[in-house]
Amino acid sequence: MNISMILNGKKIQADIDPDMLLIDFVRSQNCPSVKRGCETANCGLCTVFLDDRPVLSCSVLAARADGRKVTTLEGLQEEAYEFGQFIADQGAEQCGFCNPGFVMNAIALFRENPDPGVEEIKEYLSGNLCRCSGYEGQLRGILAFLEWKKGGKQS
Repeated sequence: MNISMILNGKKIQADIDPDMLLIDFVRSQNCPSVKRGCETANCGLCTVFLDDRPVLSCSVLAARADGRKVTTLEGLQEEAYEFGQFIADQGAEQCGFCNPGFVMNAIALFRENPDPGVEEIKEYLSGNLCRCSGYEGQLRGILAFLEWKKGGKQS
C-alpha cells in the first residue's frame, strides 16, 4: 500500500506492507533515535509525535500515519539540544539508550504545560523506562531546565 506523510518536515511517499509498524517505517527512513525496547508499549523508547502528540510507534501501524505529520527526535534537534544539556549536566544520560524517548516525552510535556509541578512531571513521564538511573537525575534536569526557561539560573 502507498502512504504519504510529512516526516520531520519533509513530504515523503512510500510503498509499505499493510502490517508495517510506524517504528519500522521511521527507522527505515533514517530515524535511528526511535528505539525498540520492550515491544509491549511499556518503555517509551519508541515515542514519536503524530500530529504533535506523543505516541508509541511500536503500537501504531504506519498506515495510520498516512496523510499526517510525524516527528522524531531527528526533527527536533534544536529544541532537544537545548533541553538535553540540562539532562547531561545532571549525569542522567548514563548509557543514553532511553534518552530519545525521554526527551520526546519531556518536550511534549513542556509544550502541553510550560510550568508543571514535580508530581505532574513524574506522572507524565512515568511510561519511560530507564534501567541505569533512579530518574532523580532526569527530574533534576527537568526542574533546572524549567527554572532556566523562567529566567532563573542553571543549577
